[in-house]
Amino acid sequence: MPNLSSDLTPIINKRLNNLSASKIRAFDQKVSSIPGIIKLTIGEPDLNTPDHIKNAAIRDIQANDSHYAPQAGKPELLDAISNYLERKIGIHYDPTSEICATVGATGALNDVFMALLNPGDKILVPTPVWALYFQLIKLTGAIPIQIDTKKDNFILTPQHLRHVLDGRGKGAKAIILTNPSNPTGRVYPAEILKELAEVIKEYQIYSVTDEIYAELVYDTVKHHSLSEYIPDRNILISGVSKAYAMTGWRLGYIAGPKEIMQSICKINAFLVTAVTDNVQMAAVEALNNGHDDPKEAKKIYELRLQFMKTGLEKVGFEMATPQGAFYIFAKIPEQYGTDDEQFAFELAQKAQVGVTPGRYFGKGGEGYVRLSYASSNEQMQEALKRIINFVKNL
Repeated sequence: MPNLSSDLTPIINKRLNNLSASKIRAFDQKVSSIPGIIKLTIGEPDLNTPDHIKNAAIRDIQANDSHYAPQAGKPELLDAISNYLERKIGIHYDPTSEICATVGATGALNDVFMALLNPGDKILVPTPVWALYFQLIKLTGAIPIQIDTKKDNFILTPQHLRHVLDGRGKGAKAIILTNPSNPTGRVYPAEILKELAEVIKEYQIYSVTDEIYAELVYDTVKHHSLSEYIPDRNILISGVSKAYAMTGWRLGYIAGPKEIMQSICKINAFLVTAVTDNVQMAAVEALNNGHDDPKEAKKIYELRLQFMKTGLEKVGFEMATPQGAFYIFAKIPEQYGTDDEQFAFELAQKAQVGVTPGRYFGKGGEGYVRLSYASSNEQMQEALKRIINFVKNL
């Protein structure tokens, strides 16, 4: 195997030296070798992609659809996304100029950050949050300004946002908001979004919303988007991964004002040329004819949530009640203080249950762990039993 020439070793993108690999993935890999481990670490639905969606992809392959698609996406997909968003949030996005199909929501985030951010720019990131945001932002040379929302029950308030914009976040170019939240499962009420929109307008910044879990909102609440209140400055990111159990298909999308979407679509074309043909046609089927698929998934996830929440609270875990997605973000037992990493490691070693340390999700996550309940009922039942026994024997 060849070794890199010694005179080439220093010649890399120096920003990469300041980026760490995913701690979530690293911890998951670390505990995976433990015999008998039940992993509640990764946000991976245990459900299968519905058959009608798989069959749409098969039909497309059989029709020899194997040539380059338009760079922003097939017209059928862009129309499907436009119609879907109009049904869901009441905003019409022009499929010819205001929507772009991407390789997953992660690809969408990368496109948006690369199009918006210059070295030295600030972008506000309410935490705890999916940690990949920080790495993608830093890769552009921009600076993520973390906002700890723990004291506000994991919902960024307009007052807190204003305080940050007048202080350490002064001069920020944008804010990114995850709704529903990973890792907390919290959902922003309409009245809070309206007030946040007013602050965002006042300070003349972009907003970016990651709404990948929008279909997985439970019946006690309703999902709203910042695009409903500031469509002229919000960039909406979503996809089909979570709602339709299509994580491996890698299909996301971006919708926003055409002036910024021109730059975003240009970046996307540079990075991927176009999304895979049959994957796009599967997404068309999901968005056009899969209205009931997320409803069935939600019923399953909500039952698991109630089961896990009830059991965990009985042994002293505290949490902000999840209202969407498929995560519980629970405060660890007092005897561990805020050392969530040590708690998670001991839980894995001694009880064979894998959970994710909260500190991996940024400020506001320390002292908590994230549990994904996107696993089978049998695994959830056994995992809860092991967690309860572990805590009782501390």
